[in-house]
Amino acid sequence: MITLDEMRRLFPDLDAEELERWIENRWVLPERASGAYLFREIDVARVRLISELYGDLAIGEEAMPLVLSLLDQLYGTRRRMRLLCEVVELQPAEVRRAIVTQMIARMNAMNGTGMSK
Repeated sequence: MITLDEMRRLFPDLDAEELERWIENRWVLPERASGAYLFREIDVARVRLISELYGDLAIGEEAMPLVLSLLDQLYGTRRRMRLLCEVVELQPAEVRRAIVTQMIARMNAMNGTGMSK
């Protein structure tokens, strides 16, 4: 965990008031201990992401909640997919083959084709 001062050293261009606003908006969720913020690695990554969205992509403050929500959903889906893949890998070979066969068939049906992609 890092302190607010350490966070500000990592992001020297980030105004303290702006970071405070991000925390108030619950875009960044540091822990509080003895009245001070403590930031985890995920908070540092979140600050980096928000900084990039503002700076590189010019996402405005009004759109930021939607963008962050969509990214959170995407990352959550990716975590669940990784877990699903791990669980499938633990299954016997015939079960894995059946899953792959069904997946290809359903993807083809969704794409309206008869060929695997």
